[in-house]
Amino acid sequence: MTNVPEQTLTTRQGHPVHDNQNTRTVGSRGPATLENYAFLEKMSHFDRERIPERVVHARGTTAFGYFEAYGQYGDEPIAKYTRAKLFQEAGKRTDVALRFSTVAGGRDSSEVARDPRGFAVKFYTEDGNWDLVGNNLGVFFIRDAIKFPDFIHSQKPDPVNFEASVANRAFDFWSQSPEAMHMITILFSPRGIPADYRHQQGFGVNTYKWVNAAGESVLVKYHWIPKQGVKSLTSADAANIQAQTLGSHTKDLYDAIEAGDYPEWELQVQVMEDHDHPELDFDPLDDTKVWPEELFPPKPVGRMVLNRNPENFFAENEQIAFGTGVLVDGLDFSDDKMLVGRTFSYSDTQRYRVGPNYLQLPVNAPKTPVATNQRDGQMAYAVDHAPGQNPHVNYEPSIIGGVQETPKPEGYRPEVGPQINARLTRAQIERTNDYKQAGERFQLQEDWEKEELIANLVDALSQCDRPIQERMVWHFYMVENEMGRRVGDGVGVSLEDVKDLGPLPTQRLTEEEQQRVANLGNNGPRSVEGLTMTHCVPNEHVSVEREPQANPAMMAN
Repeated sequence: MTNVPEQTLTTRQGHPVHDNQNTRTVGSRGPATLENYAFLEKMSHFDRERIPERVVHARGTTAFGYFEAYGQYGDEPIAKYTRAKLFQEAGKRTDVALRFSTVAGGRDSSEVARDPRGFAVKFYTEDGNWDLVGNNLGVFFIRDAIKFPDFIHSQKPDPVNFEASVANRAFDFWSQSPEAMHMITILFSPRGIPADYRHQQGFGVNTYKWVNAAGESVLVKYHWIPKQGVKSLTSADAANIQAQTLGSHTKDLYDAIEAGDYPEWELQVQVMEDHDHPELDFDPLDDTKVWPEELFPPKPVGRMVLNRNPENFFAENEQIAFGTGVLVDGLDFSDDKMLVGRTFSYSDTQRYRVGPNYLQLPVNAPKTPVATNQRDGQMAYAVDHAPGQNPHVNYEPSIIGGVQETPKPEGYRPEVGPQINARLTRAQIERTNDYKQAGERFQLQEDWEKEELIANLVDALSQCDRPIQERMVWHFYMVENEMGRRVGDGVGVSLEDVKDLGPLPTQRLTEEEQQRVANLGNNGPRSVEGLTMTHCVPNEHVSVEREPQANPAMMAN
């Protein structure tokens, strides 16, 4: 029997966990393997922590509309890159459902909390459903899905006394997770509180693939750009709204659609050759990074219009279910470690939360014929028979009237993408480069965004223990000297307090980052000349004054 020391991490089976940072993959970049037992057990349990509301994205609202394809990728026929039918013909419309949400709060929480917003689109295509499930901030806090339960736990109240000391818990986690610096630089800016759902961007976040009729693949990133522009709130604006209502975003969206003021987004896509791109200083499969737009320009492929509100909030919002694994022909997975983990977790969550037959619900069902051999389970109310199918046969293959495999399309090739030659491992990707894009993002922010970012970080870190403050200030100096100095001044942590901390034992620093460590506090501003980042579109400040409170004495009369 193996004796496991106290205070070391194990699985529920008592197995020691030697690596809680990385899923098992073929080489450091993937793909991930199905026998990731520790990950599967961890994620399966996490998906079942709450009933009946979603563990994350519990607060949200849904609207319906259509996607209209341009038939082009920029100036080129889109068929050059993907054979997905919904994109091919200019003017072709596909019905969609879009669920906006916040991440951390419960079903009745505030919609103006500082939080990423879920941006999940369900396309009801002729080839079945496609779910594009992302957020409004373009990147994420972590790059490996095995860390997701830990990250979300750090955003929730204390499990012992339920004290909502979220800042201390969150920054405790982030202080040991420098990959989060890019997301933090966006989340604590005004873009962390959109003015409403209509005036925010949306992103697929994960790296996917497109595949054309010849079986050739490219890597892609999805961006939703609001035709209404981008508008955001400060913390003070949000507090003034929250003093009156918790549901301002849902009301704004509902009222706009009811009034015929239909919100619209253009879908833009970045394309990159399907390999590991050693010329870049980051890995294109890393969800904490964006792709430089001057190298990989986003090009429009279609537009989305929302023109119908739900007829039943529970049936069409609470029970709508998305999953990153829901793709159609011409769209494919990359080896993005977050995407692989989400693909398991999302569908597993829906089976637990809504039930094994959640795809029979009208809001989730495709608008194409369904014929499977799946049967029974809770709340089954239909049988997926094909026309003329022998009802006695619920298996395949069969010669007595069961469903058959769909014929492969002309030119079908089972092999897609580059050949992989690597050993099974649990390892971090090589090109982490956790600080550069965060620093560039800081430099490209508008002045009012930068001021709000510093104020919000100072406010949050003021609630944290001293060791957490010091480590975060060290990280911020690594991001950008001005950021570290200003946050440090705000919380009473000087450069002298942190200059000897050094990197975390888990960090792999580039030569440039090692130079920044050696020169901590004296690094000049990062150059952003000629650099374009998707988030750095104009951001209008929507100023909200607090409404006067009613006189309690008058209310009593």
